[in-house]
Amino acid sequence: MPTALITGATAGIGAAFARHLAAEAYSLVLVARDELRLARIADQLKLRYGVTVEVLPADLATEQGLERVEARLRAGVDLLVNNAGFGNAGHFPHVPVEREVRMLKVHCEAVLRLTLAALPGMRERERGAIVNVASVAAFFTRGTYSASKAWVVNFSESAANEVRGSGVRIMALCPGFVRTEFHQRASMDTSGIPWFLWLKADDVVREGMRDLALGRRVSVPDLRYKLIVGIGRLVPRGLQALVSQRIGR
Repeated sequence: MPTALITGATAGIGAAFARHLAAEAYSLVLVARDELRLARIADQLKLRYGVTVEVLPADLATEQGLERVEARLRAGVDLLVNNAGFGNAGHFPHVPVEREVRMLKVHCEAVLRLTLAALPGMRERERGAIVNVASVAAFFTRGTYSASKAWVVNFSESAANEVRGSGVRIMALCPGFVRTEFHQRASMDTSGIPWFLWLKADDVVREGMRDLALGRRVSVPDLRYKLIVGIGRLVPRGLQALVSQRIGR
């Protein structure tokens, strides 16, 4: 039975990955900060799907949390989903630097270190996959959030190129607006977002896993967002701020 480790597994896209992979008979390692919520979700998955679920409470913005998850990855997994992430309320340069650095640790340092922890075992077994959850915002100039997610996309493509031919796949998953707790936690006003731009987390995961199986290095779920990204690539960087106000995770 294959094993998948998912960060940010208690809500939204992370929880959708847990449900999808449990249905595919994966054993799960769920990572998040809230131990009680982790335990509750683990019990639900065990009851519904009959799979083994391990909980690993960890704050990926801390050295101790990162080291705990790195150690578990070195013990061996078949799939790593780097999903943990958040947005800051407010805009650069008005967000306190401590919060900006915390975002970089979770979005960039954690993705880098957990990928490096998982890769040796995967390469030795000549199989495995890593999904790094980024955002459609990565393709637009939209402050430090989009900048951090742009790093995730570039890193994922670069890492995938470095491990080609090894049996290991690495992919960046770039959703648009998804109905999760993400915007609420960041105190973001979503009232102006058109209804037709909202995606369901389960649909995002299903399409992302399909693209991973097809060997794609970047997945942009849903035709609407594929078109938005395609058009965005044609927009000069200086004008992207106008477009990016309508684009998000």
